[in-house]
Amino acid sequence: MAPITAPVNGHYDIGFLLVPGFSQLAFSSALEPFRMANQLTERRLYTWHLMSRDGAPVSASSGLRTAVDCPLEEPLPLDLVVVCAGVEVQHHCDRETLTWLRRMAGRHVPLGAVCTGGYVLARAGVLNGYRCTLHWEHISSIHEALMFPEVTFTSQLFVMDRDRYTCSGGVAPLDMMLTLIGRQQGLELAEAIAEEFLHERIRDVGDRQRTPLRVRLGHSQPKLEEVATLMEANLHEPLSLDELARHANLSRRQLERLFQRYVGCPPAKYYLDLRLTRARQLLQQTNMPITDVALACGFVSPPHFTKCYHDHFGHSPSRERQRRRERLEQTIPAPIDPAPPARPAGEG
Repeated sequence: MAPITAPVNGHYDIGFLLVPGFSQLAFSSALEPFRMANQLTERRLYTWHLMSRDGAPVSASSGLRTAVDCPLEEPLPLDLVVVCAGVEVQHHCDRETLTWLRRMAGRHVPLGAVCTGGYVLARAGVLNGYRCTLHWEHISSIHEALMFPEVTFTSQLFVMDRDRYTCSGGVAPLDMMLTLIGRQQGLELAEAIAEEFLHERIRDVGDRQRTPLRVRLGHSQPKLEEVATLMEANLHEPLSLDELARHANLSRRQLERLFQRYVGCPPAKYYLDLRLTRARQLLQQTNMPITDVALACGFVSPPHFTKCYHDHFGHSPSRERQRRRERLEQTIPAPIDPAPPARPAGEG
């Protein structure tokens, strides 16, 4: 296959800081897009360095040990630092690591994080005044503990706020790095990498983590889970509330009370939100006509679908079709007025 011609906007040196207990899946999802970018273009667009606090091999959450290239103290001309963390991250925020991250922020090196790496950045104080994301399990615990009040946590898959790039976990780093490559080297290369990885679409910053209903509720409600499962299985031809209640051996009034109490909205609204979320996925990853998308999600009237979609997402279905390509095609602007180093947070 002929190499892909991509506009080369310089060479990028990336440092991957491996924190003990890091997620091997998240780390690989972050690294592999850069390797494939080099392979497909037959150019050395990206170079990466694996780092640990002391230069010793690091064990992932799976127990696999990964050798690194250098310790943090070794000076490297980095264009991006990505913190890769995982389980029990709160036990691995040592003083040397936090100090080094603050030093990188002071030099205006862009900082990124995958999985729970955002927690390390927050502990270092380099996310103060930024928006970021973590895996939904950790966002919940941070909110409950009232930690990091100067950081805005979201439930998005990934967040790219100025010179801070954070993502949740799993394969979400793949989408974040493909978005970054698309902005730096062009959409054609990013989409070619996604095809090589059998990744059907590059999810964007508007996509959100899907939190299990039982976690969102914080209670064990098997009847609600049963009804929610029925709703998800019947998006094309929505069931009536009476049918849903009958399947769960509930009365319609009992069903409405359960949703209102534990979900905070009527079951009809929850069902509508599921259908609209599915419609958004179809608009982003297929070429289905908007009318067909509406029918596939249980809307018999295209005007009604357009109105519901606009009310929920703030823009029309046709605009949704344009937004992802526009975001990926934009280039990263050069910093004009770099923000001053963030105020260090306490380590206690």
